[in-house]
This record gives sequence, structure tokens and C-alpha cells, in this order.
Amino acid sequence: MPDFERKLFADLSNHLVEKEFTIISGARQTGKTTLLNQLTKLLREKNETVFYLTLEDPAILSRLNQHPENLFDFVIRTNGKRLFVLLDEVQYLDNPSNFLKLLYDKYSPDLKIIATGSSAFYIDRKFKDSLAGRKRLFELYPLDFSEYLTFRTKDKDLALELDRIREKKRYLSPKRKELESHFIEYLTYGGYPAVVLAESAEKKAETLRELMGSYLKRDIAESNIQDQDKFYRLLLLLAHQSGSLVNVNELSRTLKLSVTAVDNYLYVLRKCFHIHLLTPFHGNIRKELTKMPKVYFQDLGFRNCIMNLYSPVNQRPDKGSLLENYAFTRLRSLYGTDNLHFWRTADGNEIDFIISENESKGEAIEIKFEEEKFNPARYAKFTDGYPGYSLGYRAFQSDNNSISILAL
Repeated sequence: MPDFERKLFADLSNHLVEKEFTIISGARQTGKTTLLNQLTKLLREKNETVFYLTLEDPAILSRLNQHPENLFDFVIRTNGKRLFVLLDEVQYLDNPSNFLKLLYDKYSPDLKIIATGSSAFYIDRKFKDSLAGRKRLFELYPLDFSEYLTFRTKDKDLALELDRIREKKRYLSPKRKELESHFIEYLTYGGYPAVVLAESAEKKAETLRELMGSYLKRDIAESNIQDQDKFYRLLLLLAHQSGSLVNVNELSRTLKLSVTAVDNYLYVLRKCFHIHLLTPFHGNIRKELTKMPKVYFQDLGFRNCIMNLYSPVNQRPDKGSLLENYAFTRLRSLYGTDNLHFWRTADGNEIDFIISENESKGEAIEIKFEEEKFNPARYAKFTDGYPGYSLGYRAFQSDNNSISILAL
């Protein structure tokens, strides 16, 4: 679908006029290069001076590593016009931080760079300077469910119908069954574009295996992971405990790895956009003792591939965890992760997600497979302790559109 635009495209387009350089980061195979191509087309339609370079080309990479100003060997400056240079795979540079800093300080605002990096892992390790005030970082994730609907079906009306369900509490959608069918497929195979476009279940699973195998191997090689087998075992353990607390000491004992090694493996998985460690909500109740995070996967298909489990959600032993993981990806897209947490006390009281607006106001959300499993009385400690927080839930099996997980 060459005309398909990710939601991030609008934000990127708006940022083209800004002085800051634009950095697009995210997991491999999520569509960063496609975004660069679309931005190139947009700029050319506006008659801007624009050049596209990929640093996978060894000749270009070698020359730019010699000195940042060698960039002008590959582009042509036009007097009086701003120059737009789109760089794919900027993390391959020996020192991307120094490269961007020198060009920004010497040539901005006449030069605007839009660059992609395959993951925040490389951005963090190689960007030795914060580039504060010189860049804005945009993160690209796999397709969300709304994007999936348009990308998979080429039917924008389905995505609009999903918007109606989310916006109107009492709206009874005539297409809910169709949406639920697609939702089950999304929960099973996730949102990597190549997987979404694969037609059969067998082809989707095969594509997932190929993607996971190829980019995990690259992540391992480029991050100097020493014990590949234990890295994969850690990933499998995390997949089986999605939505659960991550105890580094316990993982260390299970894998017979040092705590430092486990921490490093978790760091790599986070910075390569495979997992997220959700931090606990801290209030003023002393029994909120847990400091351990909960783990979620950034893409459900990736998690299911690790587990080699592609059963429909209602047939799965981990259906609760699967739905909770989906809810994380949805809430992450709505609120970001800085204000998204979970609540858990030492005596086992827990709420899946806490969205903090400020210190005393926000929303608490439980995720249930069946509507009748939600009992407000179980969360009295939280509602008594935090009266400024509303409490609600979303369920997969629900007769009420407004509390369906589709309405999240």
C-alpha cells in the first residue's frame, strides 16, 4: 500500500519546518525507511531541495566517517534554499552524535537532517552527546490496531468504525463482529507490516519466524551478547511471564547468569524495542513496597512467535496476559510511558494500569477476559487511598460496547 500513511507521518511532516534535526527510531522492519521515502516525496512535491542517502552503502558510510562535512560530497547546496538531507540507518556511523552536532551547529537552519536509527539501543550507546536542543526523537512502533485495519483490509471505513466505538459510549456498531475477527488475528500475529500483509496463517507465522530470527541475530551481534542461548532463554521466560513482575535475581538463578548480565540483556531487549519494563505507581501508602517492574512486549506477534503459540485468544491458557499486553500497547500509544504505571501492594492487591494526570488525579484500569470477573470491591484499598482516581475496566467478552476492550 504505497499510499498508506502511518499516524507518525503527520507529526514528522509538521516537524519538517522546525530547526531541530528529526531522528526516527524503532525496531527493525517497522517501516522507518518507508517513512523516509514518503517524506522525500512530500518535500519534492513542495519543490524543496532534498537528498536521500542510505548508510548501508559502504562508500557513503566510509566517506562520512572521515568527516561530517563530507556529506556535501553527496548533496548539492542551493543558495537561498534550505537543504533537506534524509539519512537512513544513521547508527552505522562511528560517531553519529558528533556528526549531527557539528552539522547542526555549523549549518542549521540552512541544513535540515531527517535520520533513522534501527533502535534506541544504538542511539543511546553511540549518541555520546545528548544533542539537547538540536534534535527531536520520534519512536516508530509496529502497526497499532487501527493502522492494522487500514493496512490489512484497505478499508478505511473499518478504522473509522473503530473510532466510533472508542468515541461513543453507547454506540452499537453493526461491524463489531467483523472488527472482533480482525482483532483476534491482530492479537495472534501482531503489527509488523510484512506479517500483516501475509495472507495465510501459515505464511504469517513463517514471516514472523524469519523476521525474529534475522533481526534478533543482528541485535545480538551488534550489542556483543556473549551467550546467545541464554539470551534466547531469557526472552522465552519473559514471553511466558508477560504482565508479571520481573525479578532479576530470580532470572539470574534460573539462567545461571550474573545479575549484571541479566540486566544487560534486559537493557538490550528494551533498547531494541522488543520489551518494555513498566514501573510501579508510587503513592503515599506504605504497603506499596514493590520496586520490580512488569514486562510487556512491544508486539504481540513477536511474543507469540517466541512461544510458538498461535491459537485464537479464547483458546489460550495465557489469554489474560495476552489481552493485558495488548492493553499496554494501546495505552502506550495514547499516553506514552512516563505517566503509565501499575499498582501493587505487598499483600497482593493489584491494578493492571494506572494513568497519572498529576499527583492526585488519574485513571485506574483493569483488563479482564470476561466482564463478570470484574469486582469493584476488590480494589477498595486503591479507591480509598486515591479518591481522585477513577476506576474502570475493559473486557474481551462483553455485551456492553463501552467496556469492550475495543473501546480502549
